[in-house]
Amino acid sequence: MEAISILIAGIAVITLSTVLARRLGVAGPLILVAVGLAVSLFVAPVKVEPEIILVGILPPLLYAAAVRLPAVEFRRDALPITGLAVVLVVISSLALGGLFVLTIPGITFPIAVALGAILSPTDAVATSIIKKLGISPRVVTMLEGESLLNDATALVLLRSAVVAAAAGFSFWGTVRAFAWGVLVAVVIGVLVGWISLRVRRWVKEPAANTALGFIIPFVAYLPTEHLGGSGLVAAVAAGITMAQGSTRWLTPEQRISDRLNWRTVELVLEGGVFLIMGLELRDIVVANARNEGGGLLHPVLLAAAALGVVLAVRAVYVSGLVALLARRARGERFERLKSISARLDQIESSGEALSRGPQRGAQAPERRERRLAEFRARVARGFNDFDYYQGSPLGWKQSVVIVWAGMRGVVTLAAAQTLTAEDTPLRDLLVLIAFLVALMSLLLQGLTVPLVVKWLRIPAVVDDPAVAEERDRLDEELNEAARALLAGPGPRRPDGTPFDPDLLHRIGARMAAPPAEDSSYTRDDMYTLRVALIDAMRARLDELSHEGSYSTAALRHALTQLDAEQVSLQLRTGDEE
Repeated sequence: MEAISILIAGIAVITLSTVLARRLGVAGPLILVAVGLAVSLFVAPVKVEPEIILVGILPPLLYAAAVRLPAVEFRRDALPITGLAVVLVVISSLALGGLFVLTIPGITFPIAVALGAILSPTDAVATSIIKKLGISPRVVTMLEGESLLNDATALVLLRSAVVAAAAGFSFWGTVRAFAWGVLVAVVIGVLVGWISLRVRRWVKEPAANTALGFIIPFVAYLPTEHLGGSGLVAAVAAGITMAQGSTRWLTPEQRISDRLNWRTVELVLEGGVFLIMGLELRDIVVANARNEGGGLLHPVLLAAAALGVVLAVRAVYVSGLVALLARRARGERFERLKSISARLDQIESSGEALSRGPQRGAQAPERRERRLAEFRARVARGFNDFDYYQGSPLGWKQSVVIVWAGMRGVVTLAAAQTLTAEDTPLRDLLVLIAFLVALMSLLLQGLTVPLVVKWLRIPAVVDDPAVAEERDRLDEELNEAARALLAGPGPRRPDGTPFDPDLLHRIGARMAAPPAEDSSYTRDDMYTLRVALIDAMRARLDELSHEGSYSTAALRHALTQLDAEQVSLQLRTGDEE
């Protein structure tokens, strides 16, 4: 009964804090930390097992973020995101390890690196603070992608450092452990996502389908951890796979339900983590004072120095990374693409074989045309990528935002508490430092990010005219797909019978007219035909998502419109299934 009361009170606090944060213009996580800290002064010490956060909260939380990750933009910046998630975490961990060896008496270098690994990764929950500031979607995607993937690097380093403290450090052993952890996670995560798409398509009952969707991150997490991989990366891989296949495999009702359900799950879990952080902070401070016999000054100074090192290393790395990325937007890349395109035109006109080297025989025309189309698609995607880099350049202002928005949060808190007293004699001090770094990061960076963006005078992209123009172009392309279906053999009913040609002609002549105005045909005829056209438009939308011609935001906006229209049509015809 007490647990239920606590759960009800927690959800109520999270809801009210969300509403209050929007009205006050303050980040919701900061309000929840303050509320938790205030409540901890009047209740018994609160201690949440780290497994509850690592296994029960993080997998669905990262899965929900991965489902919303813009896949097109993620692919375009996959290399720099990987650098932020792997290279930067390793460099930061080593730099912090050196700092702690010099400033904490009695600490060994492996344990110092372990604490550095705990403090190095940015957090997907913390980066949610910047999403409402109108920052470039490219910057947001890089921050989200980094925070989703750097957990594997940090946790593998943490495990390796703890083992090294007891048995000795092995560089190649750590590299093998990291490579195996990521490989297993990606394979299992993609496999779970692929199977889930097909199973959920088979399960038509909405409630059962929703329940099935909730277990996907755990199904990916548990076997991956059992095999020595990173369960969190597996949950992320499963989420990305589900997002990529949802247009083809899920129904409109399932997609709409998933969007609402996972937003709710994300809100509750995200708020719960920061509420727990505030509740545990007082007890951690008291435990450190009791066991270490010192005050707060030393841990606070260490935490401040650690945060300074993290930000300094991040600033240097991001500056170099942005300088390298600037080369992508230069004209040399565009000229190479034009040269390749011209070469393909020459091959197409001359009938020359596409493959190099001696040929056993002439290429079959079908195979040649297929390969030529594949090359064409790659070149077109390259042109689209070039336009993206040109339209969303990264300069020093964006570098400042990437550096300052990299905050610490739930992963730092949960990973710190996995340290055991047997392996780490200074556990209470190290856990307190981790909590203080996360708290300082959220307070300092979380409260000042809006001011930094305002000071940099970065224009908001919310009302960008190019966004509306892109949506209009996409709508026209989808309408063209529907018109092409009407002009061809024509769609068919679910039972396979064709529609009346006159009906197809009328709909093609005035696709936007309300179907009820035409009394020559039944409403079922009109609505069934409209659903067939929506299916054709959705198929074209799926093709466009692989070409990179449009942003993920525009593609998802169009998909939401098609889903909403189809659900409305089905409700009006009584087709609940």
